[in-house]
Parts: sequence; C-alpha cells; structure tokens
Amino acid sequence: MNERELRRLRLASQRIGAARFSDGAHGPTDVVRWMTAMQSQDYPNATWAIGSRLAGASAADVEAALNDGSIVRSWPLRGTLHFVAANDLNWMLALSAPRMVKRAATTLASNGLTPAVLERAASGARTAMQGGRTLRREALYSLMVECGVAADGQARYHAAWYLCQTGVLCLAEHSGKAQTFALLDEWVPQPRRLERDEALGELAVRYFRGRGPATVRDFAWWAALTLSDARRGLDVALPSLERLTHDGVEYFLAPGLSAGRHSGVQLLPGFDEHLLGYQERSLVLPPDRAERVVPGRNGMFLSTLVVDGCVAGTWRRQVNGDSLTVTFEPFEALTAAQLRSARTAAAEYARHRGLTLRKAA
Repeated sequence: MNERELRRLRLASQRIGAARFSDGAHGPTDVVRWMTAMQSQDYPNATWAIGSRLAGASAADVEAALNDGSIVRSWPLRGTLHFVAANDLNWMLALSAPRMVKRAATTLASNGLTPAVLERAASGARTAMQGGRTLRREALYSLMVECGVAADGQARYHAAWYLCQTGVLCLAEHSGKAQTFALLDEWVPQPRRLERDEALGELAVRYFRGRGPATVRDFAWWAALTLSDARRGLDVALPSLERLTHDGVEYFLAPGLSAGRHSGVQLLPGFDEHLLGYQERSLVLPPDRAERVVPGRNGMFLSTLVVDGCVAGTWRRQVNGDSLTVTFEPFEALTAAQLRSARTAAAEYARHRGLTLRKAA
C-alpha cells in the first residue's frame, strides 16, 4: 500500500469523484448521514461540499433539506459549525459538548456569561420560541440582551453558541438569506439517543467508513475526544472495520473499500472534510505547500484543487449577476487533460449554484 493508493482510498470513502452518490437514488441528507458531520461555517462553501459528493445536487436542494429539518446546522464537533443529519445531533452533542463548554469557560466568563445569565437566556429562549416559533439572529440577540447578556462585543454570539452546545437551540430554516434558530427538541422531535459506549462506537464506525484510511489520532482530533475515548470507540467499532499499515502507522477503514480508478481533478470548497477531516494532513497536502492553502496559517482554508487525491493548488470564484468566473491557481502547471477535467468540475459547480459559467482558466 503506497501513499497514492491511500489517497485514492480516501476519495472512495469520502464519495468524491468517481465514488460520488448518484442523483435520484440519493439526496443531500444521504451525503450528510454518510459523512456524519460536515464542517459548515462558510455556508455557500458547505453546500458545495455536499454537492461535490452528489451528482446533480444544487444549493437549493441542500437548502430544502435544511428547511424541512432533515439536515441540521449546529456545533456538534470541536465547537465549530457542521451539517449533521437531524436525528444524529443529540447523541453527538452528548459526546462532545461537555468538553467544548469546559474549554470555553474562560471565554464565557470574560463576556459576563455567568451560569445565572446563561440560565436566564435558556429560559427566555424556551418561553419565547415554544410552539415552533423560529427567530432570526438579530431577534435572538435582542432576546439575549433582555435576559441580561451584554449587548456589546461577542457576548450574544457566545450565549447563542452555548445554548446550541447544551441542546437548547439549533439553527433551523432559512428566512431570505438569513438562517433562523429554533428549539432543538421541537425542530428535532425524534432524536436518536445512545449510551456513551454505543455512541463512541457508532461515531468511530462512521468516521472510518466515511474518511478511512485514517488513524485513531485523526479520529480523536476530528471528534474532539480524548485519545482514551477515541480508542474506546475504536475497540467497539473494530469488528466492523479493516486495518492496514503504511510506513509503520496503523490505519482503519471500511471493509472491502476499493481505491478505484483515477478520479480526475476535483474542485473542493474551503474547509472540506477531504482536508479538515484529519489531524495529520501531509498525506494529501505537502507541508511545504500548506501556507498556500491556509495563508498566514490563520485558520482560513482556501478552496482546493485536488488531483488524484492530492491538493495540487487552489481555486477562486467571482460571481457577477448570474454569471461565474473560476480561476485555477495550481502549484504546478496543469496538463491539458487536467485542465479539461478542472473545467468540467467548474461547470458542475456553476450548475450547483444556478449560475452560468463564463470562464474557467
């Protein structure tokens, strides 16, 4: 097993390129359920993370799944916004939220968010939003201020984050260009509830199925688990997984996964799970080129141009009315075949956004 084969296996497990889901047989919720959680703090990018794994899926299809409640957007992992299938959110929060809230204790306190203030905010949200009422961000922030949250700085954001972490709220349907908040127990009335070991095992199976080959340290980082809990989950999951060793490192993956053929050039969004799904990223992004994807190492990931499973550059898009221009910025010049493949990917992205591709070069 060489590195090229490992990268191709990851494309297959992540349903990228030739392995993507077919439109008609599957929908956006199937993609999210397969991936378990997909980072979504950049919403337009995040809809393309789903679209790039589902042939023919539009941004409107993803929004429809959000609006009907089959996909939910919240903070289930690492304190960061993700898409998850609705009935997965509660048990994932039960695993990750206690550590995330503990880590945020200093930030909460420095913003005046004492336990008493946060409890008033939770009580106020339950009273104001019960019966299926949703609130846009501005209205929720006003409600937070009425409950004693400071109106300046980041206090309102951190209060809303805390209420989502603790299962009071979640993001709900879109209202115009803004997403609304709802009470989680009303927006997701039939959640799955798992015992802790069962949840650890479930998360491990689904992580390695959707991102393997990967290591237990990758899993621990992605899931915001202690290494001990990650290993516990892996122990539960092992009967459902295969393992392989490369260069002395043990990897886990779904049984019978096939690397398949070359998948051409992929245009993936910033913060995509192809890169963000792992603690150790050098398999797909050479360390000497990492700063070209994360300029200044400031945590902002550019959209990536991927060749045969390896990050080979970045790409930009410019929207002007209903037309789109895509600019490729490869680390090295693309071959004629790679350029054709990249243009095909750009056309698929334009269709996803409902735009006309004017130029891709």
